[in-house]
Amino acid sequence: MTLTDNLRYTPIKKILITLIILAGSFLIPSCKVAYTFTGASIAADVKTFSVYYFPNRARLVNPTLSSDLTEQLKEKLLRQTSLREEEENGDLIFEGQITNYEVRPMSIQKEDMAAQNRLTISVRLKYTNNRNHEQDFDRTFSSYEDFPSNLNLTDVESNIVPEILEKLLDDIFNATIANW
Repeated sequence: MTLTDNLRYTPIKKILITLIILAGSFLIPSCKVAYTFTGASIAADVKTFSVYYFPNRARLVNPTLSSDLTEQLKEKLLRQTSLREEEENGDLIFEGQITNYEVRPMSIQKEDMAAQNRLTISVRLKYTNNRNHEQDFDRTFSSYEDFPSNLNLTDVESNIVPEILEKLLDDIFNATIANW
């Protein structure tokens, strides 16, 4: 028997190869992998979320910060997940408070003058996953933005607070929904 004899396909070999290819073509589409572009990793039994109002307990108070944080967190969850919002007792519960809103001098230059100031916002979040309590936590998230010291907070607040909130919401989303 030569090498070319082994390479020849008999009718039975052709039928077996055809059956293997057909079986593979039916099995591959039935495999299901869920990918999301948002990084969300949500268990199948989680369907709803509740976001409770985040009161501002910081010494320095931005009057709209509580409602901005609360509403933007709801919007982010609705936009980047398939979860439904419930007023209370959702599968996932987000609650907490704003604990810090402060400006500190940064980058000290000659004559003890600050070249920049830093606005820091901290939020204490209590996250409850009613479907898997092993994922529950109580943690503080902080973020900041620097601004020139020759400007007052009121001059830059409307520009930098949304940037800080976006960072905070990304951190909260990643720690809760994306499980990072």
